[in-house]
Amino acid sequence: MLAVAVKLVPQLLCFAGIVLVLLRGFPGRRPVVATSVGCGFLLGAAATLVLYRSFPAAASLAVIRDVVGAAFLFLWGVSVTALYRSTGRAASQPAAPRFLDGPIAAGSGALLAGFTAAAICASRLPGAEAGQLPALLLVMVAAAVLLFAALALEKVLPASFTASPASLTVAVVALLLFSSSSIIRLDLFAPLTMKVMKFTHDFVHQFFESMLIPDHLFIRSYLWGYIGLLFGKEVGFWGGLVIWFTPALLILLAVSLEPLPLVSHIRQGAQRRKLLAGAIRNRRLRLVLPLIATLILGAAIYRSRFPSVEYWDPKPLRVTATASGEIVIPRKGEIDLEDGKLHKYLFKQGGQEVRFFVLMTPAGKLTVDLDACAICKPDGYGQAEGTVICYYCKTLIPLETVGKPGGCNPVPVNFSEKPDGVHLDSVALVNLWSSTVQSTTRVKEGGK
Repeated sequence: MLAVAVKLVPQLLCFAGIVLVLLRGFPGRRPVVATSVGCGFLLGAAATLVLYRSFPAAASLAVIRDVVGAAFLFLWGVSVTALYRSTGRAASQPAAPRFLDGPIAAGSGALLAGFTAAAICASRLPGAEAGQLPALLLVMVAAAVLLFAALALEKVLPASFTASPASLTVAVVALLLFSSSSIIRLDLFAPLTMKVMKFTHDFVHQFFESMLIPDHLFIRSYLWGYIGLLFGKEVGFWGGLVIWFTPALLILLAVSLEPLPLVSHIRQGAQRRKLLAGAIRNRRLRLVLPLIATLILGAAIYRSRFPSVEYWDPKPLRVTATASGEIVIPRKGEIDLEDGKLHKYLFKQGGQEVRFFVLMTPAGKLTVDLDACAICKPDGYGQAEGTVICYYCKTLIPLETVGKPGGCNPVPVNFSEKPDGVHLDSVALVNLWSSTVQSTTRVKEGGK
């Protein structure tokens, strides 16, 4: 139990931070916020238990990841709205601020935040797929203790330290993203960078394929030598950074652009200066929370890029082909192909080296795949926590989808399964590896 508690420290501290932010964001609704966030955590833990017991782990994690993703999309909407309101064009709509400060907004927001935080915590538990009830009860007790601690701490904070609805949202979502970033199948940043990279690759490839024809009026074929950077993994990373940090930066900008109060009707100069100085000081205090949220988002990126997990990445075993060109990998023996682990092999023919692996999927079917995909450079794959990870772009592929073509999935290899093991055609294997590697390195190395 102690090991479980230590493992959940980041997630539980994030929950305490969420409670503290919500209490400060709704200072007049403390009972509603405390009750709602506590009930939300209990409901989230119970719902996660039911989810894992009713559906496969991959489907359950996908649902929770989608909930966290929806929170990030909601943050984007809030940030754009906050920037629009900072221009003063929405000053004639006083109903929105009254609703956001009301008990319905406070209660529903706290309920959803507590629910999501509990789902992430429960997914972090060892053996979460089995829905361990004792461990979940321990998490609930720890969350209750932290809830009361947050209530006590919030009372000693300065009254001037408040949170606007936009600042509150960015802080809560940042804490949820940081909490999920340590769970590789709930992390959002790595899939985001992959989608950006794939979109850029596809767009640039299609555009230049259609435009780079001989003697084109505007574009010459030598431009291929300058677009290699657009096909590197750095494009996905930097594009992901833009999408990741933009909501927080928009909220910072919105707070900075908040208009100061009118003082033209005040005759005394000292009183006018005092009023303006107080407004500027309060505006600076409102910048603190979005700045902290930006740092938390940066920490989530770091945890995503350098996860604290060890990947199973065995050294490839050398295999040879028979006189008829067939490669046979025994089902049993020194290596058990049915143990659910990724087993890598290396086949050499002339000057060509081919890496591939054999894996038993959770469905109980053997699959043979290249240690490469059709998108990235062939840096290979590792295995951890129900996924394989592409070492080039850090994309996580659920074990359930390994053996299926498309995206960053390993390229499947045709094989025949017999009682003695797996049989492969060496010629077809070499040709598949050559075509895959050629297509993924032609432009990534800097040109045509």
